[in-house]
Amino acid sequence: MKKVILNSQGQPITLSNREAKIANNLEKSVNALGYQVDITSLTTIMKKVSEQKFFEIAPADYLPVRVGEGAWSTQLTTYRSFSLADSFETGMLNTGANNSSLAVGDAGVDSVDIAVNNWAKQIGWTLFDLEHASKSGNWDLVTAKEKSRKKNWDLGIQKIAFIGMEGNASVKGLLNQAGITSNTALITKAISSMTGTELKAFTAGVLEAYRANCNRTAMPTHFVIPESDYLGLASPSNADFHIKSTLEVLQDTFRVMTGNPSFQIKPCAYAESSISGLGVQRYALYNSEEESLRMDIPVDYTNTLANSIDNFSFQNVGYGQFTGALAYRPQELLYFDF
Repeated sequence: MKKVILNSQGQPITLSNREAKIANNLEKSVNALGYQVDITSLTTIMKKVSEQKFFEIAPADYLPVRVGEGAWSTQLTTYRSFSLADSFETGMLNTGANNSSLAVGDAGVDSVDIAVNNWAKQIGWTLFDLEHASKSGNWDLVTAKEKSRKKNWDLGIQKIAFIGMEGNASVKGLLNQAGITSNTALITKAISSMTGTELKAFTAGVLEAYRANCNRTAMPTHFVIPESDYLGLASPSNADFHIKSTLEVLQDTFRVMTGNPSFQIKPCAYAESSISGLGVQRYALYNSEEESLRMDIPVDYTNTLANSIDNFSFQNVGYGQFTGALAYRPQELLYFDF
């Protein structure tokens, strides 16, 4: 429905054909994200194009991402082996008894399946589009469309790696795995706001909580915390002694106690309750190994050659395959929520 413009007397304003055409062009320039922009004789089009920016982090810096294995599959199956040898004491022999039987050492196996998701988007353009865009002298339409599609893939994979896929509960991320223990007793406020006494209690209990959760079979390698909390860790850990920041105290604690000088404390905006939709500030302490936690990209982003059936309209397709993240050893991932 078109909007009726009235004059000061409340009467409809009628435009001439020329005025209507000018108004229509101005409306398109204002409302459409296109290359038609009004310029005058005093306008200079700058050579550098200011592109849109997005929040970006590399999922592979947080968890293992395996690329290129299992291409074109509909699901990936990973086997897990288990020791079924019973206790050591059952192997003790009684050489004085006749026909003494031997205890059996055995192993079992199960499998974990994860679905592979297919993704594809096309872009298209015509000769008119190319010629119109080229008149600006500094904007490549095809390149801009391709960069937009590739960015769409990158940001989608990034989000899935941390909080899964919206509308598909079976595709999980690092921070919303099913069946993971959530500790709500140890962190009841932002670490950056803890007093010296509270920080000491936290550092004394955090690794013990993790070791107890995994039956003392592993040490963590990464501690992911909400970005807002991480940015406050530069403050002194003790108000009376400004020797080390809270971040340095935490890093020293984890690196010394795990025996891993490469232990990482990493910020993550997806851990914020306002972004994740989890309703809590989530902290994740985990072992970042492929056998423990992994995301797969069987087919990395690829695009086809541009084709045309009439040499006037052109199109191509960008495609890929991916899975969500999955904790194959769920006890080696522990959440802390408040």
